[in-house]
Amino acid sequence: MTSNLKVCLTLTCLLWGVFSYAQEERNEEDLPLKLQHAEPLYIDLIRDLGARKGEKEWNVGAGITDNLDFDSYEFLVEYEWAVADRLGLEVEVPVTVFTPNSFNRRPQNRPGDRIESLKLAAQYTFWVSDKFQTSMALGNIVEFEFTDLNAMSLNNLTQGVLFNPFLVAAKRFTPQWHGLIYTGPRFFNGWNNHENYFAYEINSNLHYMIPGTGNFIGLEVNQLLLDGELKTVLRPQMRVEIKDSLKVGIVPGISLNRDEERFSSFLRLIYEPHF
Repeated sequence: MTSNLKVCLTLTCLLWGVFSYAQEERNEEDLPLKLQHAEPLYIDLIRDLGARKGEKEWNVGAGITDNLDFDSYEFLVEYEWAVADRLGLEVEVPVTVFTPNSFNRRPQNRPGDRIESLKLAAQYTFWVSDKFQTSMALGNIVEFEFTDLNAMSLNNLTQGVLFNPFLVAAKRFTPQWHGLIYTGPRFFNGWNNHENYFAYEINSNLHYMIPGTGNFIGLEVNQLLLDGELKTVLRPQMRVEIKDSLKVGIVPGISLNRDEERFSSFLRLIYEPHF
């Protein structure tokens, strides 16, 4: 584990250093083009597409999922900021707690409570087209996954590292109707008897932006192909502005794989200070 962890930390630090360069201050008219796109609320972007240097955002999320034999409660805190035009970084720490429910037929299947991971991510918007009302970005997520809290020790802190390179393509069909696809592979390198695995995710989105506001309603479809099985969750959602810098996102979830989970709900509080 030690050698693998050192290699992963070194690669992450190098990536972080390359992406963390600074730019000179410029006037408003010199800023690059940025299109407004509706951003999914459950699997959100690292930063706005076409982000401008100095933008930043705090997110706090909480959710519950009915996993048939147990319930899972998830919490997350994330901070994202644009270190340069069109280049965003993110740090996130998610936590999951599991409890039995009334259908607790197999209590031994309940996982252990976990601080899930330390998530570091970068995203660069490489194309913004006013003519086609389209933005595209490439990015990568590196997650150092922790062991269960009841098994955590200095010698058994992490169980592996996940690499998730991704592509984002977003289009404004009209000023109100927005579409977005977020897709990429997931490579997990495990240690301490944790197995490697490979999966592929496809997240499709369609939203209607309320004219003259930042509010929207829409549908996020999260799909994961793992071990030859396609897992799909439908997430209708809406985002409401409380005030200019504060928004709330409400996301119920409906799993199409009823043998694993039924329903879920998720709430995201978004604070984006002016810059």
